[in-house]
Amino acid sequence: MILSMSTVISTEQSMDESNLIKISNTVYINLSELEFSAIRAQGSGGQNVNKVSSAIHLRFDINASGLPERLKQTLLNSRDSRITSDGVLIIKAQQFRTQEKNKADAIERLVELIQKANVIPKTRKATKPTKASQKRRVDAKKQAGKNKQLRKKITDY
Repeated sequence: MILSMSTVISTEQSMDESNLIKISNTVYINLSELEFSAIRAQGSGGQNVNKVSSAIHLRFDINASGLPERLKQTLLNSRDSRITSDGVLIIKAQQFRTQEKNKADAIERLVELIQKANVIPKTRKATKPTKASQKRRVDAKKQAGKNKQLRKKITDY
């Protein structure tokens, strides 16, 4: 069974092997690969934030996941501070007052991160500068030289 984000929000679902989160047409994450822990949220909020563990820590082991090898390497090579040296991605969600919404937010942020890593950057094609851009560059250099000439000390002989 393939889940959309609205379906993932429901926490009443069992964490079966059949529950998948769609990243792209070919990439899926199994919900069993995600580890959730509830913690107390930080910041203001009064009694609710002090007593209720509504924030969520989502842990996703990149190395042990079913992602394609290229995608794993892209994620591990990214300079994201949320990825530990062991290759575990930790996402903290505490924006909302309920665990369910924070859990859905954490999953959504994980999906966005993996989707960004899944995009293959286009290779740059070398091009020659146009005549107009070359002329603008030379004119700018000449003008800079004239400005520097004006800085010289004036000597009258």
